[in-house]
Formats: sequence, structure tokens, C-alpha cells
Amino acid sequence: MIEFRDVTYAFEEVPALRSISLEIPDGEFLVLVGANGSGKTTLLRHCNGLLTPTDGTVLVDGTPVETDLVAARSSVAMVFQHPRDQFVAATVGADVAFGPENLGLSRAEIDRRVTDALRAVNLAGRADERIDALSGGEQSRVAIAGALAMGPTHLVLDEPFTGLDDPARRSVLGHLESLSNAGTGVIVATHDVRDLAALADRVVAMSEGRVVVDDAPARALAELEGLGVRVPDGVETGRARGDER
Repeated sequence: MIEFRDVTYAFEEVPALRSISLEIPDGEFLVLVGANGSGKTTLLRHCNGLLTPTDGTVLVDGTPVETDLVAARSSVAMVFQHPRDQFVAATVGADVAFGPENLGLSRAEIDRRVTDALRAVNLAGRADERIDALSGGEQSRVAIAGALAMGPTHLVLDEPFTGLDDPARRSVLGHLESLSNAGTGVIVATHDVRDLAALADRVVAMSEGRVVVDDAPARALAELEGLGVRVPDGVETGRARGDER
């Protein structure tokens, strides 16, 4: 479980997160929504210690993140908005192996993890290919494989569909659904919930560094008007329901 306990974060004295308290259970598919600048990315970067709270505490499996960064980053793996920003090697296999190598695992265990991770994203047998020769969708899948090779309980993705065409988008969505069905917790930050609403167990919306909606999708989607989030067609918005309140 990932727990935020009254977490505040300020960047150069400008608040980016304001008293966030949130629990994210293992195995949950959570969609984190909000407009650009709402605090989504800042929140995600606290999940495994890429940022440290100004006040409050983030815990992974009951342990404060800052007291054991290796454990936190093994349990909570991050895929950034632009996958090429996190690649550290020229070839698919070398990049996916980088994280496990830094955990001090045996060569046999590293190779097993790389093989399993590439198979999970339908890139089996392509370990020797150059990353810069892959399509955008394939690069996104390599980034996911690199995260999976860490053996995480949670996979965290920040705007994973940026720049992807429809086939690549559908491919990544399919893999996220498969991972979720297999028991991996998935957290996706996005401003466009249309493709993810059917997969989500829960939707959390942010605005100005605060959590303003936290509910099951059917109820949460009706509360997103005015938050800069694209919702599926036919969703009844809060304003549409206003005369019922």
C-alpha cells in the first residue's frame, strides 16, 4: 500500500501539494486526473522518493519512503511522460536490465526478469534492437518493461499516451489492463480519462494541489466539470445534475 499522510510540498515556497491524505491499496487501478499544473506529477514523484514532502509522510508498505529508497523504488516503479527521458542504454535488453542490475541481483535473475518483462509487453525476442529505431508505442512498452523488471507491486505512469497514435494507445491500454488483471497495482495520471474509465477501480481528481474528488468511476466522472479533464461521451456532469442537489 502507498499512503500519503497530510503531505504538503512547496517548490521555491510555492505550494504544489496541500495537505494530501490518500491511501492506494495493492492491486488497485487508480486514475489520477486533473489539468496541467494541478499537482498530478508532483504527487506521483512522491510515491517512490523522487521528491520528498515539505511536510507530512509518504509510506510504502508501512515504511516511510525516505528511510528506504531502494525498497520504495523496487515496490513502486515509475514510467515518465516521455519514455525516452528515462532510457539509459542503446538497446532494449540493456535498458530493461539496468534497474535489476542496480539491485545487486544475480545475472541469472536479471536475465529472467528481462525475459519476463519483455514477454509481458509483447517484445519477446527483441532485446538486441536499438531503442531509437522503435516506434513511439514500442518505446512506451520498453519503458513499461523496464519498470516491470524491478518486480514492483505498483506501476505508476505519468501521461503515458502523450504523442501516441491510436494503435499504440490501444496497445499500451491493453498491456495496462493485462497487468492489472494479473494483480499489479496501476496508477495512471492523465487529463483525458476517456479510455481509462472502464479500467479504473477508482478516480482521484486534483486541482491546485488538492484532492477534490475521490470516488468510484461512475460517481467521480460526474464531478469533473471545470477541472480540465476530458471525460467519456454521455457522462452526466456535476453541472447537469445541479438542479437535483
